[in-house]
Amino acid sequence: MGSTSPESLVPGRVLISEGELATRVGELGASITADYADRAPLLVGVLKGAFMFMSDLARAVDLPVEFDFMAVSSYGHSTRSSGVVRIVKDLDLDLADRDVILVEDIIDSGLTLGYLRKILMSRNPASLEVCALLVRDSDDYDEATLRYVGFRVPDDFLVGYGLDVAERFRNLTEIRVLDQAAEPTEDAGPGS
Repeated sequence: MGSTSPESLVPGRVLISEGELATRVGELGASITADYADRAPLLVGVLKGAFMFMSDLARAVDLPVEFDFMAVSSYGHSTRSSGVVRIVKDLDLDLADRDVILVEDIIDSGLTLGYLRKILMSRNPASLEVCALLVRDSDDYDEATLRYVGFRVPDDFLVGYGLDVAERFRNLTEIRVLDQAAEPTEDAGPGS
């Protein structure tokens, strides 16, 4: 089995530029501001991939917002989902009677999103919506669960703006398609 070390992986062509990201995040923030005009939503970010998006999104929302974070794993050390989702870091805040917006970096199969929605709904929020920066073109998830969507993207391996491979390239200011001579090794992490 051929393997590719993380050092031989390089960010490829720009899929979504820094300017396009800023514009769309601003639009999402304006939509959230209008929809929650008389409320203070709680933004729940899914670590690590959503941290950059959530930071910019929070600044684009012209309301008092609170933050909390969860970390989940459905990948282990692979680039493909194992099909099993587990909570690695749970929330610190109580969700009861709160207006919650789950902030995701990318929706692939919808497995993680379905799991998180079920867990969060069991905690009795007043409302629960989803804001996803990127959504794969797929029929694997329920579109009705996505209130705010940044971009529809193809089934390429993406890096940048929080997305990584083996913890690398999260700091890129744009989203790029990863160039690779071969499939990443099992040590290469997922996009989130």
